[in-house]
Amino acid sequence: MRRVIAVALAGAGLLGAAGLGGCSSMSWDMFKSAPPPLQVRLESNPPGADATTSVGPGCKTPCSVSVPAPDAPFTVTFALPKYQPASVPVNVIKNPGDFTTPASVTSDPNPVFAELQPATPPKPVRKPHRPRKPKPAASAPVAAPVETAPAAASPFPDPNAGRR
Repeated sequence: MRRVIAVALAGAGLLGAAGLGGCSSMSWDMFKSAPPPLQVRLESNPPGADATTSVGPGCKTPCSVSVPAPDAPFTVTFALPKYQPASVPVNVIKNPGDFTTPASVTSDPNPVFAELQPATPPKPVRKPHRPRKPKPAASAPVAAPVETAPAAASPFPDPNAGRR
């Protein structure tokens, strides 16, 4: 019976050593906690704009969205009728944490704010200015102009002097 126990212990020892050999490739990252989703506050002036993140979620301002912690910066686009759309870049700041502190993710800026500018109305199309054509002279008899004596005291010449 002793032999059976000794062989069983030796086999368990070999299995245990083989199992620990695989542990040498084990990473300590498995002990780190995954970063929680990122909470981002979205605001606009005027309020009521449709805010959409480039990583998916969106809402109507003012609001807050939960974004899965992205590895790279993302943008938030704000749109409101009668206003020009605006995009705001958002940087992601990750703190990996350690054994004593959990991992955390923050965004800069938070809250994400956009000042929407009114859309300029299109300029009205103006018709080009065309000079008026002179009306044709009527066939009615024209009365002879009355001749008057030139004003002697005037420093300006008579504009109708050559037409008489």
